[in-house]
Amino acid sequence: MLRKNEFAGLIPHAGAMNLLDAVVAFDHDTIHARSESHALADHPLRAARGLHAVNLAEYGAQAMAVHGGLKAAPGAPVKPGRLVSLRDVRLAVEYVDPDAGALDVHACCIAADDGGAQYEFRIEQGGELLASGRAAVIHPPQGA
Repeated sequence: MLRKNEFAGLIPHAGAMNLLDAVVAFDHDTIHARSESHALADHPLRAARGLHAVNLAEYGAQAMAVHGGLKAAPGAPVKPGRLVSLRDVRLAVEYVDPDAGALDVHACCIAADDGGAQYEFRIEQGGELLASGRAAVIHPPQGA
């Protein structure tokens, strides 16, 4: 298991916007991360009614970024990425229950090259599916 301080540099977000707490497991194609940030009263994406489930796509995107960094060659610079599309996003709930336990964030790389990657993601809580979808990220040329 990897703690946040071991992978935080692999995503551009800092502070409260760095949403993942741990990487439970990863291999060449998949990552399983965990988070309890959804329960924080000062969550940066939280509205008056709570954390809307559409924001779970950001958890999936952050898992993708961490996965890409973890499978890169040791010592290789982190490639900046831009999220360019979300597809087939399905939400099983409207708001995330802050009292139902940790979020399990799963992402599976379905295609990747030097220009970007496509992933499927799903977020579960207590074994129940909350959100799923596909996301694509590009790695723009340096300076772009």
